Amino acid sequence: MSDLLARHRAVMPNWLALYYQDPIEIVSGKGNRVVDAAGKSYLDFFAGILTNMIGYDVAEVREAVERQLATGVVHTSTVYLLRGQIELAEKIARLSGIPDAKVFFTNSGTEANETALLLATYARKSDQVLAMRQSYHGRSFGAISVTSNRSWKNNSLSPLNVHFLHGADRHLTQFKGLSDAGYIAACVDDLRHVLATAVAGDVAALIAEPIQGVGGFTMAPDGLFAAYQEVLAAEGILFISDEVQTGWGRTGSAFFGIQNHGVTPDMMTFAKGLGNGFAVGGVVARGDLMDAPHAVGLATFGGNPIAMAAANATLDFVLSHDLQANAARTGAIILDGLRAAAPRFPIVGDVRGKGLMFAIELVDPETGAPAPALAARYMEETRSLGLLAGKGGLYGHAMRMAPPLTLTEDEAREGLAILVTALENIS
Repeated sequence: MSDLLARHRAVMPNWLALYYQDPIEIVSGKGNRVVDAAGKSYLDFFAGILTNMIGYDVAEVREAVERQLATGVVHTSTVYLLRGQIELAEKIARLSGIPDAKVFFTNSGTEANETALLLATYARKSDQVLAMRQSYHGRSFGAISVTSNRSWKNNSLSPLNVHFLHGADRHLTQFKGLSDAGYIAACVDDLRHVLATAVAGDVAALIAEPIQGVGGFTMAPDGLFAAYQEVLAAEGILFISDEVQTGWGRTGSAFFGIQNHGVTPDMMTFAKGLGNGFAVGGVVARGDLMDAPHAVGLATFGGNPIAMAAANATLDFVLSHDLQANAARTGAIILDGLRAAAPRFPIVGDVRGKGLMFAIELVDPETGAPAPALAARYMEETRSLGLLAGKGGLYGHAMRMAPPLTLTEDEAREGLAILVTALENIS
């Protein structure tokens, strides 16, 4: 492995993040487990950053891809009719709840967010965009401009004029102790104040993650975005929900994360889990917004036949197996167990989440300050115990986990035991 790591460092950029002091190569997977090159097996609680949404070696997905490969047509591009693309778009448009919805497919969440921002700024004839503090929307030029996390921003240059709102930062002094209703009221007051003071004329859109991914699964209280939407609608401002991590039933309580707020946005972006490892992303939006741009457009690889075969099979599997309900059941086992155990560990600052999307925030036991070093230790400990987890948070101090939606109740209990044991070992 040291040879492979040396080769990686010789040809890959230094900023390309690798987990663990001794990075691992995953060589096989089955169900909700993977095996590394040394033969060690892991229960996967991060799923390739929420992307292997229904686990590994899923027969329905594999067979759908093999059927498409057998036709000899791996790619045609969007200048031809693509049956699988149309079928998937019909499903997503129906599930979205967006009136007269249309869908455009891309290769990633970053591309999807760029597309949504283009549609919004075109429709509103404005470069002004609202986004949330602590957000992350991708690594491209425009997506970085609506990202509010210094660790992920290389410069201040931007094609957009962006203003950031409160909504997932209840740890700040001015919000501590507020009830959900009080916090929502304070955030809406802030939104009104931003519109009164910081912007000039029309604003194109608000883009927001219902649960912030890189932000460490921080989230606004249910109802905040509905309160925001009242203000936005009065101004004609569009609402884009970034569902790249929260879509397809992961929260357990709703099929798309924004539905937990009782909101139907103007657009939703999606990616990651829909292809169960195959590259697919996209935007579902009101038809008038999607149809509006006057220039010709296409996607060379977006909606390609292989990705569409995988995505159709994945979405059908999620729906036919009611994986949203499974996320609610198995997520409750883990979250309830972590919350019950947390008081024993002064290093746990917070346990939060919905469904199979949860996080443990690690803090200095004396001061309560974010403790990224403890998070790094916890990562190593969970790995040694046979579980893969992710890391995030504004200060890199939150362990964020999102197992495949196919997680069994026994696997949920197994993972919970590992997480608690790891806390015991580093406390």
